[in-house]
Amino acid sequence: MKDMHISEIWSILKTSHGNALLLKPKDMEVAVPIFIGTLEMQSILIGKERLPLSRPHTHDLLLNMLAHVNLSIRKVEVFELKDDVFHARLIITGGEYTKEKPLILDSRPSDAFAIATRKKCPIYMASSIIEQTGVPLTFFIDDEEDTDDKYKSLKEQLEQAVAEEEYEQAAEIRDLLKILENEVSGGDLA
Repeated sequence: MKDMHISEIWSILKTSHGNALLLKPKDMEVAVPIFIGTLEMQSILIGKERLPLSRPHTHDLLLNMLAHVNLSIRKVEVFELKDDVFHARLIITGGEYTKEKPLILDSRPSDAFAIATRKKCPIYMASSIIEQTGVPLTFFIDDEEDTDDKYKSLKEQLEQAVAEEEYEQAAEIRDLLKILENEVSGGDLA
């Protein structure tokens, strides 16, 4: 099994390119941005805030079905980044499925996060994903840091990623540059 780090949903951002969930490995000062749809974002927020619903949503229905047959989500894993697509899975135990031999179901990360927030189960992320796509938390925190410095730093990281043929990382950095460019109003980034 790949080296995995327990992680948490640090923030969810609404950007001009869509909604980005920031998954932060505990004890690390980076976050991995994962773009998700609006409905999935709403479902994650409902789970995080424990908002009461008059009727079960799809993620609630799945958890109810699993509970009915004595199965439980043990953890969620974001285990791979392939062709710029994040891959996650649900690790399920109960009945004939044990900790040593669980039921593993493929899942979109957004669905896995919506389930994890409802079940309060841990989320793990592969080290390789953190290394490829992790962005320093300071990028997401508005303080006295100059936007031009952020932009220049990301441009340098992009050039380095391309030079090292780390194209997945380069694509993530390019997306962050676009977000930063769109958030700057009236400023000229050099």
